[in-house]
This record gives sequence, structure tokens and C-alpha cells, in this order.
Amino acid sequence: MRTFIAIKFPPKVLMQIKEIQDTLPECSGRKTELKNLHLTLKFLGDVSSQDLEKVKLKLREINLNKFEAEITDAGFFDNQKSQKYDKNIIIWLGITNCDRLQKEIDNVLEGIFQKEKKFMSHLTIARVKRVEDKNKLFDVIKKIEVPKMFFILDKFYLMESVLKKQGSEYNVLEEYALN
Repeated sequence: MRTFIAIKFPPKVLMQIKEIQDTLPECSGRKTELKNLHLTLKFLGDVSSQDLEKVKLKLREINLNKFEAEITDAGFFDNQKSQKYDKNIIIWLGITNCDRLQKEIDNVLEGIFQKEKKFMSHLTIARVKRVEDKNKLFDVIKKIEVPKMFFILDKFYLMESVLKKQGSEYNVLEEYALN
């Protein structure tokens, strides 16, 4: 089973994210559907049913208080060398204050999974498959004004990712409340 640990966003924040997505220029690719928006705290990959039960038990040990997080800025990942034509660009929104929860998840899963080498708290809002002028796209992304989006993070989830022809489908396997 392909699994990951994530947070989800309240409806008000999802609507604000949609407004940002609507400002993106038309490109070959797709915007992340609202129902699929999440912040991955840790990707586990394919996990056996036996290890999945261990993960569930370990995640239940986490004893953190709920906290406030904020979506702060927009950016992109670009690994291509070409200056004019490009593909597979990730457009994201940055999120603050989730590092402590991610580190706690890493700590309780130590011995089952390796710790993250570098955690970058981001939310993928679009994947560009192809764009003729990537610099023009990057200029638009750099100019995105992200409104103040604070939200209370009071739970996180163990999720399953099912790969389908029309895209990934995410299912909650277990929910974990913060104090």
C-alpha cells in the first residue's frame, strides 16, 4: 500500500488557495484539485500491512498541542536546464510552523523509516507539464500575492495514495488529533 502522512486544510483556506490557482496562466498541465490538496509531512511509500500497523501504533504516541500555521508565499521547483522551453515545473505555496510536527513524526518512526534529510513545508498547487516561456511563467509566480492564511492545525492523517489513470486518489487510513 502506497502511503504518506499529511495535513489537510480547512474549507476557508481551500477557497483562498483556489483563488490563487485561478490567477495562474494557462499551461499544459493541471492544477491540484481541492479535494487532493495536502501537505505531505512524510512520504512512506509502499508499506506492508504488518508495517502499516506498526506505523499506526507509533503515530498514536505523538503528544503535541494543536498550533497555528500559515501559508506564506508562492514559488516553484524547476530542475530543467533549458531557458526557452521546459516541462515538469511544480508550483507551490509555502507553509510555516509544521517542522516540529514533522520532526516528531520522524522521531516516532525511527527504526522503521529513515528520517527526512531536508523537509520543505510546501503545498503543490499545480504541475506544469509543458510551457513555451518558463521565464514568463516564473515572473507571474513571483508576483503572486498570497493573502494572510492562518489556520489551526489540530490533526494529521495517515493517507493512502491510489494511482489511477485520471490522477492520484487519496484515502484517509487513520486520523490523529493534536491536544
